[in-house]
Amino acid sequence: MQDLTDEERELAAMVRDFADSVVAPQSYEADRTHTLSMDVVGQMGDLGLFGLPFPEEYGGQGGDYMALGIAIEALGRVDQSIAITLEAGVSLGAMPVFRFGTEEQKQEYLPDLLSGRALAGFGLTEPEAGSDAGATRTTARLDGGEWVIDGSKQFITNSGTPITRFVTVTAVTGNEGGRKEISTIIVPNGTPGFTVEAPYDKVGWNASDTHPLTFDGARVPAANLLGARGSGFRNFLSILDEGRIAIAALSTGAAEGCLEAAVDYAKSRTILGSALSTRQNAQFTLARMRARVHTARLAWRHAARLRDSGLPFAEQAAIAKLVAGEAAMDNARDATQIFGGNGFMNEFPVARHYRDSKILEIGEGTTEVQLLVIARGLGLAG
Repeated sequence: MQDLTDEERELAAMVRDFADSVVAPQSYEADRTHTLSMDVVGQMGDLGLFGLPFPEEYGGQGGDYMALGIAIEALGRVDQSIAITLEAGVSLGAMPVFRFGTEEQKQEYLPDLLSGRALAGFGLTEPEAGSDAGATRTTARLDGGEWVIDGSKQFITNSGTPITRFVTVTAVTGNEGGRKEISTIIVPNGTPGFTVEAPYDKVGWNASDTHPLTFDGARVPAANLLGARGSGFRNFLSILDEGRIAIAALSTGAAEGCLEAAVDYAKSRTILGSALSTRQNAQFTLARMRARVHTARLAWRHAARLRDSGLPFAEQAAIAKLVAGEAAMDNARDATQIFGGNGFMNEFPVARHYRDSKILEIGEGTTEVQLLVIARGLGLAG
């Protein structure tokens, strides 16, 4: 951690200790029962983790995205579901309000979001609109000073917890020159016509709260528009760039968690009278896993430093998410192989990482989308 400041090292140590002492012990049962621990969420709020990259005037910690990434990496090492709860709560819940909200919206929503007293979701993905957000079909029309929203969203994180206060949704609010005008609108939970459907039965991230959403004539005040009308798609892309740094940090933590578990197991596992760790094939596997962690960490921290310095970072964020997501998936596979049959048992963390890590190559922009962003940086746009 030589590239970190003293304050950043203290943060890393603090969150790592919290992850080991509080998060890890409950992770197996939370995954088995598909339950997000609101006690853990509350403790993360008490530690100030939800407010890390926000100014103190709204109840934040006055930090930056590097600080957020450090915390997410430490959590992702032991429990990706908890890490994504923090990542989505900040990047997709609070950050859009901070970036694009009016002063009234910031004062109303941010104090609770940054303290962890409330969570919020961001409704972008639809059955026909994932990476192609321009294919959005959810609509919102003005009627008597209210937005009337119809449509559906899917895969929305933090949308149905006991403390979820609202979701921000993208919706088509008009057409101009044959192009959809996409805006973002805040929809409070409990709004008539807004239904949070039953949670998904997922492959992984089982303790993360994820639901489909349905809007059937849901009405909210016109003042719930977030940002300028028609700027929803552009604004979301900027939020997504930042979120990719955070997902890369989470992926790095997952890759490191797999490495640590595999090293410990290889040292303790005896085969034909000698430790598995003495065999060259196992050593080479573990060495490759270590290299992936190192490379992924360098990538996300570089993107975070650029972002925090006010420099262009979109391409570097895409590189970080690509490299780190693949590192997490590759390390999960290799760690499971090191564990052998035990790696197929859910009681071992590597099994959970194996199930959890695939989504890191899909969520907040698939691997293919990252490759497109990188290719455009090379001047290869078609």
